[in-house]
Amino acid sequence: MPAPGAAAACGDGRDEAGRCLSPAGRLAAAVCLGAVGSLGFCSNLLVLLLFWRFRALRSPINLLLLNIALSDLLGCALGTPLGLTAGAAAAPGAACAWHGFATALCGIISLVSLAVLSYERYCTMTRTTEADTTNYRKTWAGIILSWTYSLLWTVPPRFGWSSYGPEGPGITCSVNWHSKDANNASYIVCLFVFCLVIPFAIIVYSYGKLLCAVRQGSSINKGLGRSREQRILVMVVVMVVCFLLCWLPYAAVALIATFGKPGLITPAASIIPAILAKSSTVYNPIIYVFLNKQFYRCFVALLRCNKSTESSTRALPRPCRALQRGQGGVGPAGTALAGQPLAGQPLAKSQCPAPGDTVAAAGAVPKARCGT
Repeated sequence: MPAPGAAAACGDGRDEAGRCLSPAGRLAAAVCLGAVGSLGFCSNLLVLLLFWRFRALRSPINLLLLNIALSDLLGCALGTPLGLTAGAAAAPGAACAWHGFATALCGIISLVSLAVLSYERYCTMTRTTEADTTNYRKTWAGIILSWTYSLLWTVPPRFGWSSYGPEGPGITCSVNWHSKDANNASYIVCLFVFCLVIPFAIIVYSYGKLLCAVRQGSSINKGLGRSREQRILVMVVVMVVCFLLCWLPYAAVALIATFGKPGLITPAASIIPAILAKSSTVYNPIIYVFLNKQFYRCFVALLRCNKSTESSTRALPRPCRALQRGQGGVGPAGTALAGQPLAGQPLAKSQCPAPGDTVAAAGAVPKARCGT
């Protein structure tokens, strides 16, 4: 069921009150969507490649990062093509509905997973005992929770509680933000509260408590210095600001479109927040993965191994040869907010050397390894 308003008018070639984007505007929006989708797809695909190549990364808490990367990857693969072709308004109703369902599902999975990750990081950092690196039960429970919770809030529009259709000027598909009836308004309010406000509150609470615990020095590893405290503070601020920058404008425009006066939201005002929300697929792997020292060192090791393979197989660094043979253990579960593991849990010598590390002799352990 297509959404009324600008999307419907643009879909049949009419421009009611100038609410449709111009051809140049549609081209610019398509270019932005394509750039965001391509960057998000490539960066999250790289995250999956790192998990596949390096067993050291397959710790319980890092599986939550894998879940976020997978949902963002699916969101890019399913959400970008329609906007780059005919547009949502020109697509069949069923295709647009399934497109809206898939993108909404992947987006909410990512949001819920970020909330679960923040709480798990807080629990990992503040526990007094060492983390169990072999216990994946809680992590899998969190992953199943994120998918189940997301399905709980994205399936109802398929069965009559609100609907999916073109959003804004009809370039993408999403929940029907334009309908004013009570059935649709009640769903929008619930979606806003349970899929944005609550996850954001969990993120702020968890990272806020974590920061307080670090500052007070309570039950956290005693080796944490002021520099690490500052890194954690910067990371928390960046996470919260990026979360708000991507999702708050989208939520605000959706609420205004639902409860405000008709025509209050212009095409540009509706498409820009949608692109910002989709850009979360780009910043998620950057903030949560590539700014993590453990992942970054494995990423550098991957580049070094591939470069050495192209020149000479015999010239492969020892860690790369070991990785190709499938050696290496499982890394620590206690990956901290700034990418640091819990103390006393070094990785096996064959895993993820830091940039510039060399192996002095056979069997020597690099000075800095993945996660150290």
